[in-house]
Amino acid sequence: MTKDVIALTPEMPDLPTLLAGLYAGGPDLGVNTTADGAVVQLCAPDGRPLVSVETPILVQVPGETTRLLGHTVEEGPVWWTEARASTAVADAARLAGSFAGRLATVLGGTVWPPEAATTDVILLTTDISAIPAPAIAAPAVDVLTETTAVVIQDRPLIAMTSWLTDALRTAADSDRALQIVTPPSARLTLPTRTALRGLPNRWVVQDPEHGYYDGLSGAVLHWKNGTFTPVQDEQGATRVAEAFAPAPDTGDRQLILTLRTRHPADENLVLGRALETAFRHLTGAPPAGWSTAEPVNLPWSTRQLTDLARARAPRPTWLVAVGHPDRPAVATVRVLRTPAGVEEDITLALGYGGDETPPLDAVEELATVLVAEHGLVTLLTSLRAARRDLTEPPRLEAPPVPVAFTLGSDEAEAIGRARAGHPPLGSPPERLGPRAKPALHYVLGDGTDPGTWSVFQRLVRHLKHG
Repeated sequence: MTKDVIALTPEMPDLPTLLAGLYAGGPDLGVNTTADGAVVQLCAPDGRPLVSVETPILVQVPGETTRLLGHTVEEGPVWWTEARASTAVADAARLAGSFAGRLATVLGGTVWPPEAATTDVILLTTDISAIPAPAIAAPAVDVLTETTAVVIQDRPLIAMTSWLTDALRTAADSDRALQIVTPPSARLTLPTRTALRGLPNRWVVQDPEHGYYDGLSGAVLHWKNGTFTPVQDEQGATRVAEAFAPAPDTGDRQLILTLRTRHPADENLVLGRALETAFRHLTGAPPAGWSTAEPVNLPWSTRQLTDLARARAPRPTWLVAVGHPDRPAVATVRVLRTPAGVEEDITLALGYGGDETPPLDAVEELATVLVAEHGLVTLLTSLRAARRDLTEPPRLEAPPVPVAFTLGSDEAEAIGRARAGHPPLGSPPERLGPRAKPALHYVLGDGTDPGTWSVFQRLVRHLKHG
């Protein structure tokens, strides 16, 4: 049985309803709070947590429950109340299901996964005293060692929930790796994939036939010295799991834009406008919503986004934005305060089926607007043969192929216009913006030739030596 259970209700769970759910294990179990009251825990008589329940979230963005759960609810906002069971206690998963089932019964909602729902009183059959107390307060962490925080996830799509965000932050603050263990049927959302990019963090796939392997690189893994590490052969080479076979090409494509903008740090600054411009040019509409985790629950608002980033400054702010359900589009944004001003690092991915054409012809016009109005520093546009729904399976997928690269006017000026304007390419770059100080737009290909990477690398080396 899954240990993550979600109640989706049209009304906010009030205190009496939450207590009715929390007493699914009978009156002998206790209730306490952690994370400054943001998490309520159902505890065994000795005080150790069995089920942790996060503060309910009002999801106001259409299509989010379908995107993350494959679970459609009635139109309109829905309250998302997530319960996470301890992996150390077999009865905890049934307790989580009873908690969610009771909320849905009282408030008229549904439960994900549906088979977990019950309203039964779940009496403990496990000898709790034989189980070691957890070594960390973060409810998402299942195993903690000196070097690694391990999170076990058994849901089909691993989203960057507030649970995982908290686990990642806790691991980073203690100089530990975050390693997420899933079955081979799981996939990652773009925000989770972005968060796990680069060691020491890992996506660990537990395959019943092939053992453990890295879901992003295919490296065969084993548990050694308190962490999952690659298995090496006698020559010291890393083995690749048989399960990490190439995914079949279905014709689906992903258009990926990676851009950085820079703005003066003044009181009139409004963030998020560059991302909104990209959405409008490529989808015809602004983002549907934004949040600091998944599910994305807030309607799109550049003003609210800016207020949050300003309140957190000078600390960085990490955000997620999604498009409307008819066009898969997901973006991550990192807002940074630097000596040069306020910078936004943005990754935007859009999904297209085999019968759809990615709008590559709109990229130059978008770059022109970003240069003129939004302080563009750089923009890399690439195309990838990958799933339309923008999720990442634990299979080998082709890397993105560069299509175009745009260099902002200040960067072109710093490199030197003579050098930046005469790259080792077949044709000179397009000049965007003011004639006296233009940005430069380099067309690299149509996204079908992997050899374009070598062209792009030569361009980057040429510009760096300027």
